[in-house]
Amino acid sequence: MSVDGDGTEEPGWEVDPEDEQGAAVVAAVGRQLKVWRETAGLRASDFAARMGYGEDLVRKVEAGRRIPRPEYLDRADEVLGAEGRIAAMKKDVAQARYPKRVRDLAKLEAQAVEIGVYSIHAIHGLLQTPSYAQALFETQWPAYAPDAVERGVAARMARQSILERDPAPSLTFVQEEVTLRRMLGSAGVMREQLERLLQVGKLRHVSIQVMPTSQGGHAGMTGYVEVLRFPDGTAIGRDEGQIGGRPLTDPKHLRVLELRYGMIRAQALTPRESLAFIEQVLGET
Repeated sequence: MSVDGDGTEEPGWEVDPEDEQGAAVVAAVGRQLKVWRETAGLRASDFAARMGYGEDLVRKVEAGRRIPRPEYLDRADEVLGAEGRIAAMKKDVAQARYPKRVRDLAKLEAQAVEIGVYSIHAIHGLLQTPSYAQALFETQWPAYAPDAVERGVAARMARQSILERDPAPSLTFVQEEVTLRRMLGSAGVMREQLERLLQVGKLRHVSIQVMPTSQGGHAGMTGYVEVLRFPDGTAIGRDEGQIGGRPLTDPKHLRVLELRYGMIRAQALTPRESLAFIEQVLGET
């Protein structure tokens, strides 16, 4: 009897043929697993029996047509006596499961020493709970397939490792008041999300501010703003109101964007006032 059924038809673990980088990682891991198995003198059927998985799944993983789950790699490491060398591939394989654009974003965030964001429509991804993220993905239209929702939530949660990075980056967020009050999922989902904001907002390297609706017109009216600054002094930014929201790297454009973001922060509630405001909204939810 298999640990996870046959596992070959489980959604969310297929290889995206259009993601050349991800497909190459999965194929390389598959080849390594096959070499380890053959070196151990095991046929695919024997290896599958020892693993507790179906032979078809073993062959698909080795052929690079199926992304192996973390527990699959752990079990393979144990069965083949790899002493952690197979299990060490879990991080690379996990990243291959996420869409390329998310991997690219996560790479930039992991390299940044400063990240500043103004969010107008929803709580920013680095601050979201799994339940809130799922509810947000489920608002997409045309509707995402369940495996696409699962993959999107997993990728978003993985990005949040930046909050625990050492040395910690400087993270500043400005959230429109409506993002705190717009009901996504359920009242329980929103309460959990607001509690998460209060928790993260107390971290020393994180600043969360609220732009109250009572502020009226302000510098962020053109939409979402994001600025990432790196150790070498370079930066990249995005502004919905400028050149279609495409990434900005020109120093002149970045200077304008940084000035706009600085004004947005100045017009928002202070971090202390914002945490008190979030607590108030939580009490009303």
